[in-house]
Amino acid sequence: MIAGPQILSPIFLATSEQWRANSAAYVLGASLSISLVVVIAYLFGNRFGAGGGLLGASAKQLLYVLVLVFLLYAAVDTYRKRNVSKPPAWMGKLTNATPQLSLKLGFLLLGVFPTDIVTSVSVGTYLAANGDPVTDAAGFVLLTLFILAVPSLSVSLLGERAEAALPRVRNWMNENSWVISEAVILLFVALTLQNLFG
Repeated sequence: MIAGPQILSPIFLATSEQWRANSAAYVLGASLSISLVVVIAYLFGNRFGAGGGLLGASAKQLLYVLVLVFLLYAAVDTYRKRNVSKPPAWMGKLTNATPQLSLKLGFLLLGVFPTDIVTSVSVGTYLAANGDPVTDAAGFVLLTLFILAVPSLSVSLLGERAEAALPRVRNWMNENSWVISEAVILLFVALTLQNLFG
């Protein structure tokens, strides 16, 4: 979910002039968009899914199939774009970013990228299909936000050593993040298949 510009942006922001404010604003924007998409997907899943929803008992299976389709789309899209390793030109300008720009960037990067929407929708509909409360998505949201905060946390804890290491980490992530994304998506696929056929 956070592979690509989603994780590269906080690395750039962690080395910006106002890195504390920029990093916090970015994570806040991301938390708002991820939570919003998960809750909307959850409400949609609850309305039309299991537990007295409009479609009845078979809707639970339908929700699992939808989650599976979303995840397979995300896996194919991630694989297809694996060789696109050059970061967008606008990322170079993040060293002079403002907290307002960082907030918008966090909201948009984690809320409008197709693979991010697919992942958040998968989490929301998965919870709805299982009849779990939407608050069970907190672990997913918090883990995602923690990973986004790691660059600024490392600068806070390690200072100049982190600032020197972050460009190398950025380059590695830029070239290998698709592998990590695929592994996480395959984990979600396995869990969904287990629920669908288990």
